[in-house]
Amino acid sequence: MTESYRTPDDRFRDLPDYDFTPRYFEWRGLRLHFADAGAGPPVVLFHGEPTWAFLYRTVARPLLAAGYRVVLPDYPGFGRSDKPLDPGFYTYDRHTAAMAALVEHLGLTAATAVVQDWGGPIGLRVAVEHPGWFSRLTILNTGLGTGLGKISKGFAAWRSFVERTPDLPIGLVMQRSAVTDWSAEVVAAYEAPFPEPQAKTGAHRFPLIVPLTENDPGAAEMLAVREALAGWHRPAQVLFSTADPTFGVGTARRLAALIPGAGEAETIDDAGHFLQEDQGDEVGRRIVTFLQHTD
Repeated sequence: MTESYRTPDDRFRDLPDYDFTPRYFEWRGLRLHFADAGAGPPVVLFHGEPTWAFLYRTVARPLLAAGYRVVLPDYPGFGRSDKPLDPGFYTYDRHTAAMAALVEHLGLTAATAVVQDWGGPIGLRVAVEHPGWFSRLTILNTGLGTGLGKISKGFAAWRSFVERTPDLPIGLVMQRSAVTDWSAEVVAAYEAPFPEPQAKTGAHRFPLIVPLTENDPGAAEMLAVREALAGWHRPAQVLFSTADPTFGVGTARRLAALIPGAGEAETIDDAGHFLQEDQGDEVGRRIVTFLQHTD
């Protein structure tokens, strides 16, 4: 059995604007968390690094009000999910498999995958490898690390910081990404899953497993996802913020041009890397508009 850390439940009390009931399923000896609310066509919201389901609480409100079902998973190592202590546990293949297992567990079909940051490589891979499960994509501030191009200066700086900082200051990391004013309670909610250094193994590991060369683990798999997206003729939305130093508007335009089912790239102002936190209501409304126009 994988040795792991489980964040105490009391760390998740009184979260601001987050009232989703926690749900769990077992996967390879780990207890993984997800939220599941509403009825209607399912929308799966894949978070990034070092966040968790809390990130999408504001985005979810317009979706629920419009009659959609929202599913918010936490990857192994994040949020309310168990957190393996072995750094070697954290791989692209394993986390994709965990999320595929959740979608299969829930029996979802004709779902929409909403992805951001590491949710891009993970959620997009699940979608393109299981076309019977997903019929639409919404892509927010993300990219695929195929190792064939240069990484952005923003990501290079972030990776360098992580390499020097084994005990990541999660709250500080999130605050540095903010464009709007976040309350102390919101920052504390992002810190909640990580009360001890050992709980941060996954958060520390994820930036370091992004492929930098085409021979790195995961590079070939991400290239395969990119190639699959070039053949994705189903509806796709590309929606990026304009103040993200890691994934700029140019990345959004290239993705939109790559995917046959995508229209022109959309942008949102006054939002940084975590546009779900800076402009969550607007992100949710834009996704609803896309879904309603493609029903």
